[in-house]
Amino acid sequence: LCIASRCPALASTARIAGMHHERQDGSGYHRQAAGSAIPVAARVLAAADVYQAMTQDRPYRAAWRGEQAAAELQRMGTAGQLDPEAVRAVCAAAGAASSPRTTAWPAGLSDREVEVLRLVANGLSNRAIGATLHISPRTAEHHIQNMYSKIGFSTRAAAALFAMQHGLIRPDA
Repeated sequence: LCIASRCPALASTARIAGMHHERQDGSGYHRQAAGSAIPVAARVLAAADVYQAMTQDRPYRAAWRGEQAAAELQRMGTAGQLDPEAVRAVCAAAGAASSPRTTAWPAGLSDREVEVLRLVANGLSNRAIGATLHISPRTAEHHIQNMYSKIGFSTRAAAALFAMQHGLIRPDA
């Protein structure tokens, strides 16, 4: 990727390819980018890479059926590891069963509030949340206060526990 990034015609492609192991919740490697810091094309590539890996034979396991891989991708999207829209796009392109999220987020949280909750649960400050989501720290604080009122808690620790109990973050995140 270093070589490709030196070629002007491939520079943008190299950046996308270099981020295909990043995850929405920041658990990827090596940059640990999160949320909107990951380009949309890299989010789609990440979901496609995971789907491809699951549906191919490996020395340690047989290939998964498309429906199994789609279900796991959906789980990863719900857990915040992969972009749910990218998951839907990959499953649709692969012809695998994929249903849109029909259940609401817990406590009536919006998609953005869930994104903020995940970042709060991972210990990010308002400033870091703002930088990650490309919003001001004050806007991040506004989202946090709305999220607190909806979940019925007013501390970051309680919000993190809420997120864990509702499957919005992994316990090891």
